[in-house]
Amino acid sequence: MESCEVLIVGGGPAGSTCARQLQRAGVDVLLLDSRLFPREKTCAGWITPAVLALLELAPDEYGDGRLLQEIRGFRTSFMHGAEIVTRYDDIVSYGIRRLEFDHFLLERSGVRRIVGAPVRVLEQRDGCWVVDGRYRARLIVGAGGHFCPVARLLGAKIGAERIIVAQSAEVALESGSERDCPIRGELAELLFSRDLQGYGWLLRKGSFLNVGFGSMNRVDFVRQMAEFRTLLARRALPVATLRFRGHPYLTYQRDGRRRVGDALLLIGDSAGLASPQSGEGILPAVESALLAAETILGAGGEYQRENLEPYEERLSRRFGCRELPFPIPFRLVPPLGAALLSSPTLVRHLLLNRCFLRRNQRTLPRESP
Repeated sequence: MESCEVLIVGGGPAGSTCARQLQRAGVDVLLLDSRLFPREKTCAGWITPAVLALLELAPDEYGDGRLLQEIRGFRTSFMHGAEIVTRYDDIVSYGIRRLEFDHFLLERSGVRRIVGAPVRVLEQRDGCWVVDGRYRARLIVGAGGHFCPVARLLGAKIGAERIIVAQSAEVALESGSERDCPIRGELAELLFSRDLQGYGWLLRKGSFLNVGFGSMNRVDFVRQMAEFRTLLARRALPVATLRFRGHPYLTYQRDGRRRVGDALLLIGDSAGLASPQSGEGILPAVESALLAAETILGAGGEYQRENLEPYEERLSRRFGCRELPFPIPFRLVPPLGAALLSSPTLVRHLLLNRCFLRRNQRTLPRESP
């Protein structure tokens, strides 16, 4: 039986970042993932400069041989409504391909790993966790996304949670359609539903086009998705070649999923940490991985739940500020949304700077392992 100190289930940005941080501190880490890498990942595929900063990764380093689309502005509107163009003097986001990004981070981690190995059985034996009767670990970190088996073990009620439902597609543009595509790489497009519970995106990344729609309104999602597809057709986009795939995820709530147990801990999408305003998941995944590594190292090998609880407190301090202090009455949503999306000032400073780009939030301090 193969043994390790910490076993990480999932090799996405959260899992690979946590693994790298722990291994740099001398911890024996084993990472398992059910997929072979490089692998496709359903996602819009854009990150802010804060992600690269936390990963200690220079744009030139990552962009050498990989797609890194500079984004310097946004077009925002209601679907079929008048748009507002907001431009910035600096780079505010980057378009990436998750196929490349996740593979790069996993390779860079240098961690011992086994891919193509889905986790089926988790059980405790003699004070350790045993995975599928083959791997023994003193601590397990769940980084396997929304359906992570470690989240299930901690009591996640998958299927009964209030999730964001989304569908997205990414397609390579042929030479003719690449030239004629109306979406420009430096301007990402955001198209909001009238209930403000969801939005669609149009993102050009070099010779690739990524489009999708996500919403917290599960009841009306099918209709809104059909409306979004109609809009794509009217924009003369290659709708026939788009293969939409679904991906549910959870936004951060203090009373959301249980994220800590005895010798168990969740990070990234398995912990339900996406931004409630934008649905952004990669930055919270990386931040949670670093906070988890800090907690694990601080536990000094004693992984009882009480020694891992500081992780939950760190998450609350970091992400709790994103929750609204009070709910907005539904009857006020349409007029507030109309006012927001018709004002260039509000779009720039409230919608984009605060909700999507998080320019008002300080970068998470890095602690050396």
